[in-house]
Amino acid sequence: MSMMQKLKDFTKECVRVLRITKRPDKEELLTIIKVSGLGILAIGFIGFIFHMLNQLLISRALG
Repeated sequence: MSMMQKLKDFTKECVRVLRITKRPDKEELLTIIKVSGLGILAIGFIGFIFHMLNQLLISRALG
């Protein structure tokens, strides 16, 4: 398969995917934003807890 044929096939597939997708409505977008924000906060909180435990263990080991 030539490079041009691969490019044409890829373009055709991209157009097909874009035709069947839809934009989220306002309610769905807000839900996505809330869930993403909560996920980011949860990961940050877990990282903070690990950092604090690490600092506690290092301070006890050194002194």
